[in-house]
Amino acid sequence: MKIDWDRRTCARKGHVTYAPDEPELRRRLRAETSLGEAWRCLRCGDFVLDEPHGSGPAQDAPLVPRGKVLRDLFILRFLAIERAVRGVFIVLVSVAVWKFSNSQDAVRRLFNEYLNAFRPVFRHFHYDLDHSPVVGSVQKAFGYKHSTLVLVAVLLLAYALIELVEAGGLWYAKRWAEYLTVVATAAFLPLEIYELTEHVSYLKIATLVLNILAVLYIALAKRLFGLRGGRKAFEEERHSASLLEVEESAGVAAHA
Repeated sequence: MKIDWDRRTCARKGHVTYAPDEPELRRRLRAETSLGEAWRCLRCGDFVLDEPHGSGPAQDAPLVPRGKVLRDLFILRFLAIERAVRGVFIVLVSVAVWKFSNSQDAVRRLFNEYLNAFRPVFRHFHYDLDHSPVVGSVQKAFGYKHSTLVLVAVLLLAYALIELVEAGGLWYAKRWAEYLTVVATAAFLPLEIYELTEHVSYLKIATLVLNILAVLYIALAKRLFGLRGGRKAFEEERHSASLLEVEESAGVAAHA
């Protein structure tokens, strides 16, 4: 089902109307009805009863995101939410590692006590905790030095901050955030692929696929790194998305 991104956004945020000074454009965007004056929305194209939200020269009209631009913004905000959730989770892991580094012996004793208590229960279900990869990984972590664990906590926190900065920038569709997301995500792809060679899981596969699609989508859709005409082509695409610009072009063509 095709989504009408223009009307969907107008229904949520309201219409955007503008009264240009140029008589021909003003005539095109204005209508008289039995209920009063109506102005054409720059986003969805519907006529709206009420005074225009702004007026002035056509070149000063607001650049209203429409169509494909709105769809791209929706996808970027979906990615922003995913980055924010991941960032918060990594912050919690970083704090947990830091606290563990300060009470390593106490946590080891507590872990061993619970391990001994649950060993008969798991043995009843034919699961050997002594040969469990998860238990082995936890016990291996107990052997790490305090300084090593602190370094891991700091690195995790730095990674989480990058994710949260990406989330904020993507939410507001900042171009620098798009570059940061592509570079940071692409840099970790080899590590994610290596992890799959060690142990395959549906979560790891889904994460890898999502990150690859995010890199390709943002780089191509936003014309980063000179792709598809680069920034100039991207700005021209945004500029031509304004209904007022379309009306102005049509008026000039008709006049010519």
